[in-house]
Amino acid sequence: MSWVGVRILISPGIDSSPEELEELGFKYIDEGKTKEGLKLILKAAKGYEEKDDKENAARLYRYLGYFLARRVGIEKAKPSLLKSTYLYIDLIEEEISKPEVDIDVLDEYCFRVLEVFAMLNDTRLLTKYASEFAGIYEDLGESYESAEDVTFAIRAYESAFRYYKLAGLEDGARKITEKLISLYGQIAEAKLGEGDIGAAADAFYELARYTRVIFGYDAHFKEMMDTAARNYERASKLAYSEGDLNGTTSYLVKAQYAYLLAGNSGRAKLIGINTVRMLNQVISAHRASGNDKMASEKLMETAEALIGVGKLEEAMGAYKNALELEGGLKHRTRIRLAVAKVYASQKGSEEVLEKVDLVEFHLKKNNLHKAFDIVDGILLEKEELTEARRKILEAEGITEF
Repeated sequence: MSWVGVRILISPGIDSSPEELEELGFKYIDEGKTKEGLKLILKAAKGYEEKDDKENAARLYRYLGYFLARRVGIEKAKPSLLKSTYLYIDLIEEEISKPEVDIDVLDEYCFRVLEVFAMLNDTRLLTKYASEFAGIYEDLGESYESAEDVTFAIRAYESAFRYYKLAGLEDGARKITEKLISLYGQIAEAKLGEGDIGAAADAFYELARYTRVIFGYDAHFKEMMDTAARNYERASKLAYSEGDLNGTTSYLVKAQYAYLLAGNSGRAKLIGINTVRMLNQVISAHRASGNDKMASEKLMETAEALIGVGKLEEAMGAYKNALELEGGLKHRTRIRLAVAKVYASQKGSEEVLEKVDLVEFHLKKNNLHKAFDIVDGILLEKEELTEARRKILEAEGITEF
């Protein structure tokens, strides 16, 4: 194709829509015509902006920024990244002015803003906006709590807690922690009354996490985590009595790790060994029925249970088999999280457990890339975990690191 032809293709008529420009731009990039494709995507972003379609404009400016950051460095990417960020800030202001805020949408916008400031290493703006977002989520939490919508109140308060922590505002974080302890206490009590032991156990687990924020990795935390573990065991027995082996094994793995964090390694080991035996039967049944997704999930639980009893080599075999059936970033995050939890329990490390809590927060928000980066960082930072990380990478097919 001549350069004249290229020029015609990358200079559509004045009536070309942003959608058409975007489609052609990505097509060019896929074909290796990077420069021409990026020009079209930039033009599409400006077109969306002119139409007041801020979400699509922000999305494309963000794409341009990340693309340039990888290829030519952060300075060249900075204008596009900042453009996307301030569009997301406009979208945040529009969202919170609505009669009913979509908390999932708001979560995404706030995450995009802070992600860019962290990438640019702009501590001042990161702290400024983290503090502002914490206030927004605290107000939302109070509104949901007043409306007796406990589920959404917790979601809002948990985001407020994380943003207060990010901004270094410990008094604000502590205030939110006390609210979360109260709300999770209400849920645990209500779920026990309803006979929903699994949900009660989840609430006790969260109670333990926020108890640690106030008291540290001490007897208060361990007692609450032990309560979570015992309720997970109860939930597993109920599931077993109903013939639900999938639920039984999932609750048992949760019980195993809750006992580990509670300092009851003996009980955790016994549960882990018995759970692996049961999981082998469950996996065989799923394989026989051709249910690869559930087989992969149960292989992951097997790997987690084996890590919990100190059988790393066997765990890597199960993990590798799980990836062969269904890979993905969530599996890669979970295997590292299991290693980090075992390390935290063995060392009594509040530092690692705080990072584990942050990983679990991002997993709940489905921020998989962020969750993975944090948990992989734990394994990289701790010399004792170097060998475990090497074996994980080998199972993932990565031999150079």
